[in-house]
Amino acid sequence: MLQHSVLRICQFLLLALCIFASEDFDWTKNEMGSFQYGTFPSGFSWGAGSSAYQTEGAWDKDGKGKSIWDVFSHKRGKIHLNDTGDCSCEGYHKIKDDIALMKDMKLNHYLFSISWPRILPSGIKNDYINDKGIEHYDNLINMLLENRITPIVTLYHWDLPQIKSKKFLEEKYGGWQNASMVNFFNDFANLCFERFGNRVKYWITFNNPWSVAVEGYETGEHAPGLKMRGTGAYNAAHNIIKAHAKVWHTYNAQWRNKQKGMVGISLSADWGEPVDITNQRDIEAAERYVQFYFGWFATPLFHGDYPQIMKDYIGRKSAQQGLSSSRLPTFSPHEKSYVRGTCDFLGISHFTTSYITLKNFPSNHANSYFTDHDLAELVDPQWPDPGSEWLYSVPLGFRRLLSFVKTQYGDPVIYVTGNGVSEKMMCTELCDDWRMQYLRDYINEMLKAVKDGVNVKGYTAWSLLDKFEWDEGYSERFGLHYVDFGSKNKPRYPKASVQYYKRIISSNGFPNQREIESWKRKALETCTSSNQLLAAARRKSKENKAHADMPKVWPVHDEV
Repeated sequence: MLQHSVLRICQFLLLALCIFASEDFDWTKNEMGSFQYGTFPSGFSWGAGSSAYQTEGAWDKDGKGKSIWDVFSHKRGKIHLNDTGDCSCEGYHKIKDDIALMKDMKLNHYLFSISWPRILPSGIKNDYINDKGIEHYDNLINMLLENRITPIVTLYHWDLPQIKSKKFLEEKYGGWQNASMVNFFNDFANLCFERFGNRVKYWITFNNPWSVAVEGYETGEHAPGLKMRGTGAYNAAHNIIKAHAKVWHTYNAQWRNKQKGMVGISLSADWGEPVDITNQRDIEAAERYVQFYFGWFATPLFHGDYPQIMKDYIGRKSAQQGLSSSRLPTFSPHEKSYVRGTCDFLGISHFTTSYITLKNFPSNHANSYFTDHDLAELVDPQWPDPGSEWLYSVPLGFRRLLSFVKTQYGDPVIYVTGNGVSEKMMCTELCDDWRMQYLRDYINEMLKAVKDGVNVKGYTAWSLLDKFEWDEGYSERFGLHYVDFGSKNKPRYPKASVQYYKRIISSNGFPNQREIESWKRKALETCTSSNQLLAAARRKSKENKAHADMPKVWPVHDEV
């Protein structure tokens, strides 16, 4: 009993220290500063990423079950131009080709996800295990290790199994609205640990649960397409947090001693910068933005409960709307203890920054996650925006975010699990100078953060390939490699950014000004030949199509 009391006191003191440390973050210091030359610590890991549904294709091959994205994308009007991920990059059939690209880039790691319905077609472990799916990921993992590339594996990148005994899993159980998903997901994760854990040492439970919750259950922009405004996102997130914690405890109890691996989570984290750093209301709004976005998931996993600002705002608005309890679920004392401390490392996926200012929404306004935090997002029209409408290049936010995480959460081990930029065009131009500039500026801000003492251990460029971009279909391209989706074989062509990123990897950073200035010039030179290859392939494809479309002329035979 005494030992238990001492342990709880220690946990309380640790929590108090972490909370106190968060007060050290300076919201008024936002200068980007000059470019900093230097290298990352020895052993820093460089990689690239992907996800199963976005790249694999083979949506109904070799026993794979349907996912919610298979069903969602097949509904007309849900995806730009009614695109689907049915074929995507055909990555399921091109493991050797894609690993050759990684080897050429000298990547240290590759981040990918396992498709839950590919190995458990019904989503339920006791129903049926698909050996073909297990074999596919066995081959991928083995081939990566043979080429000295470390696999970092995501267990859930949005492709929830859809079918269960001829009934929709989503309809029967409500997907992440239902707490029963916690056990289903734990069974799936445990199977992955059993089959792959002797070789995989870095596990990510969920990628960007914010999007799963908000876009899947609040706005309906993503699968499963539910619009449960004001409640759906909060309920889904609550179950996702508990599912993550259960998987961490399962690994900790059953596998850690044997396999010596680590389990973390990947949180998407756009940064919010106060419009006026001298205005306290803007500073408070910016902190609310970060807490409602990032702290929503990080704070329970590190401190055992939701951010106080979320509880205050949602609770007050719920009361004003005549509700007897908050729309934000609560953790029991046992659950708080259970979820706290369940991150061996923290994955951070970061792409952009917004300016934030106060905006009060009246209490009679319709329930919504987006009105609960009383703020408005703004952008500077001078910020570069080559691709996605939400993605502006604002490098200084990356260093600010990493510094915030260090002070707020007790200096955790961080892996950057996604950072990159898109182009919004059906482009055949492989000389992506804007992406090289983005990588240069963002990676340099990460270097500054490391020099500041932030414990960043690795960086993942997003993404290895152009791929299916969810509700945007194939209209946006994040890849370092161009994929010709119009060709049956989906050939890959390196963009200039491949050569640029290779030089950052080989130098482990930015050694000196003269060398760095030559990188972009040399990279642009190499993309010219790739453009010529792509143009030739397209000409040949058009010629073949024209030949195939020509009317057939059959010989005329005289009647006998």
